[in-house]
Amino acid sequence: MKKERSLAGRWTQYGMLALFVQLAVACSDKTPAPPSADQNVVVANEAQSTVPAADQRLVVAFGDSLYAGYNLDQDKGLAPVLEKALTARGVKARVVNAGVSGDTTAAGLARLAFTLDGLPRKPDLMLVGLGGNDMLRGLSPAETRSNLDAILAQLQQRGIPVLLTGMLASPNMGPDYAAAFNPIYPELARQYEAGLYPFMLDGVIGDRALQLPDGIHPNDKGVTVIVGKLAPVVAGALKP
Repeated sequence: MKKERSLAGRWTQYGMLALFVQLAVACSDKTPAPPSADQNVVVANEAQSTVPAADQRLVVAFGDSLYAGYNLDQDKGLAPVLEKALTARGVKARVVNAGVSGDTTAAGLARLAFTLDGLPRKPDLMLVGLGGNDMLRGLSPAETRSNLDAILAQLQQRGIPVLLTGMLASPNMGPDYAAAFNPIYPELARQYEAGLYPFMLDGVIGDRALQLPDGIHPNDKGVTVIVGKLAPVVAGALKP
């Protein structure tokens, strides 16, 4: 019972914070701009310059700020920490950071082919983590589903295995929104026979010691917690 109350408290905090973010955006004359073409070029150039060794698996982390290492030192983001965790597990892999802060699913879809075409070779695994910004902006879950569907379809056509990292709707979005948004990730994972990590912020949301001051993004300790849970799933997906 105590655990259930604690979880409910974390979700309440998450909901209140998400509402604050939405109100701040709605009341501002300067709504956050979508990622610029320059940002996409930087990501593509980084991916192109990351050449894995012959015996390394190539993993591409394609997502938003949770992948990009928002406000963290370069070596503290998801990709480098995950790469170290895989190495510690005996998995030789190069993990490429293809995250762009602020990306919606629509922005991700728009840059997908550009990112893939800039890689040194076809990835052995693509981590896809988009949709959180759609939810925070109150975008239609149908639109989110359609964009993710198109992303997964392109990856399937290219023969690239996928691990989808999911997001959950903040409680303040209401039950109808949650009922439409939350099933997107498990249903698309089943449809495309992709791997699924159900909730990207599992173990971090609601714990201020693991978050940046904004209360949403993980700090370096939070990234370590996420990777501790995610790395075994990635390692399993990379097994021959």
